[in-house]
Amino acid sequence: MASGGLQLLGFVMAFLGWIGIIISTAMPQWKMASYAGDNIVTAQALYEGLWMSCAMQSTGQIQCKVYDSLLKLESSLQATRALMVASILLGLVGVFVAVTGMKCMKCMEDDQVKKMRMAVFGGVIFVISGLAALVATSWYGNRVARAFYDPFTPVNTRFEFGSALFIGWAASSLAILGGSFLCCSCPRRETSYPPTRGYPKNASSTGKDYV
Repeated sequence: MASGGLQLLGFVMAFLGWIGIIISTAMPQWKMASYAGDNIVTAQALYEGLWMSCAMQSTGQIQCKVYDSLLKLESSLQATRALMVASILLGLVGVFVAVTGMKCMKCMEDDQVKKMRMAVFGGVIFVISGLAALVATSWYGNRVARAFYDPFTPVNTRFEFGSALFIGWAASSLAILGGSFLCCSCPRRETSYPPTRGYPKNASSTGKDYV
């Protein structure tokens, strides 16, 4: 029962992490204008994401523009996109594989060992998915930080971490932790001992005493 509860907890955490990775990928707030200069502009807030850039007016109206051409994007941004999309696809595969190996499901009930191995395999896929998202978000965040502290970057064009990055970090950590819990449900090998051999019983005494 304890392993079943750990398995269920791991799946829920990994699934929530996968949903968070999807949300982080779709959000445009990967980085936001810092307004660190002397002339603070409060009329609008600028955001940039993996797919579009947005500007929010002081009235609350948001205007977004999708990036025009894929070839005009930086190679690092394209790599970040690829890692996040790969993370989402891996998480989708991990969901189906892990569900098949869950103890609460009726699939593969005739072979419990294979069923538990499916859950472990799903956990491994979730860990890889979380690592891909963690690498993508950390790489993007490192680029934002380096550009912010670069003295050659104009003050009015500096950006800070956006909310999508924090969601991505938390989601990838959940996916890795949940996948690790699923991997802990690995079936243990039971040591098979040879059957004990009985010792021959002493011959029953015939009642005769020998001198």
